[in-house]
Amino acid sequence: MSTTAPPSARPDSQHGHDSTDGHDGPDGHDGPDGHDGARNPDGHPLRRATDRDTGPDPARPRPMRRAGDVVVTRHTVSLVVPARNEARNIPWVFEQIPRCVDEVILVDGSSSDATVPMARHCLPTVRSVAQRGPGKGNALRTGFAAATGEYIVMIDADGSMWPGEIPHFLHFLDHGYDFVKGSRCIGGGGSLDLTRVRSLGNRALLTVANRLYDARLTDLCYGYCAFRRSFLDALDLRSTGFEIEAEMIAHALRSGLRIAEVPSLELPRRSGRSNLHAVADGRRVLRTLITERPGARPSAAATAEEQR
Repeated sequence: MSTTAPPSARPDSQHGHDSTDGHDGPDGHDGPDGHDGARNPDGHPLRRATDRDTGPDPARPRPMRRAGDVVVTRHTVSLVVPARNEARNIPWVFEQIPRCVDEVILVDGSSSDATVPMARHCLPTVRSVAQRGPGKGNALRTGFAAATGEYIVMIDADGSMWPGEIPHFLHFLDHGYDFVKGSRCIGGGGSLDLTRVRSLGNRALLTVANRLYDARLTDLCYGYCAFRRSFLDALDLRSTGFEIEAEMIAHALRSGLRIAEVPSLELPRRSGRSNLHAVADGRRVLRTLITERPGARPSAAATAEEQR
């Protein structure tokens, strides 16, 4: 926004640098413009009467604010946390949730421990919903359907993802991106829990994804993501298991969404055992990437357009 320069920045208010600005010349007499050469005790010339800011000049009005110069309002944020028997991990996860999150949705996968009571104890405002169908994919889809925020963030309940990174994801959504995913493979990211088998599998699947979708992603099998809820239909999620993370990325690429990657540090699971089966789930991810590749089947957006 253009504004009138403050008095100290105007040409007529600058302190003298040479003898032609109205102060004493080399010979000690008045400068060429007729002002006397009075100086402060420290040797700096005094300000002239004409150096005062007399307020706005009616003949030169200040520029008005444009219609686009509005303060950006903060978007509401829903955090979806799928959990099954994570009572020992929930306290750490919930106490790390930043204040920018407006709604926390715990999707309970028929836990046999105190996952739900513990969540309510740690965060009385948490919304607990029962998972519809088995698998992480069903859990996330249940949580997405229940979310009301303009932005949706998804993290695991095992403590492997630090909720303190959420503002980094929201920053890119606020600046025009539609889908933001965490990456362990760019500067500032990393993993303290990635085994050799998982690392090799992730690299192989990432190469396939970049080839099939003409992308330049740096990480694939990592479920720390955020997106605009208005694009939930475009993502057209159908998977029931861990492959839903690859499906989300594949459909985001196919739909032409603006995707950003942010560095993220994967932490070790704080307690318990993971439900991930590296080989079996890796095969499901590969099958998803091939099945959902561009041209394999029409996207949800294209199907809706054809039905009109």
